[in-house]
Amino acid sequence: MPHLTILYSDNLDAQANMNALCRTLADTMIAQVDEAGAAVFPIGGTRVLAYPAPRYAIADGQSDYAFAYLNLRMKRGRSEATQQRIGSALLEAARSFFEPIQARRLVGVTLQIDVGDEVFDAKLSNLHPLFEKKKD
Repeated sequence: MPHLTILYSDNLDAQANMNALCRTLADTMIAQVDEAGAAVFPIGGTRVLAYPAPRYAIADGQSDYAFAYLNLRMKRGRSEATQQRIGSALLEAARSFFEPIQARRLVGVTLQIDVGDEVFDAKLSNLHPLFEKKKD
């Protein structure tokens, strides 16, 4: 955790490099710090995933509309101010990415952040130790 999932209409694939968006958003998440200057998210746990939706209905269907829905899930424990900074940073990264596309076509972009405790949380990862060693 954290995981940011992007669901988007596949009519964006021709104009949007979603791999680049994923990397940009992951880097934005990794760069976030709290009020004490500590990293907000563990590098090894940061995930950004993008899924094209091949079937969709957008607005009135009278044009070739497109959408991207970005949803960040993270655990509780971060201050409200930190959560707002994370949201603002991700929104700015998304804005920079989608502005040139929105100049050419109609695209609705939504960013939501969900904070909560899982009812079950287990990890099978050998990524975290890799990045723990880099801190030394």
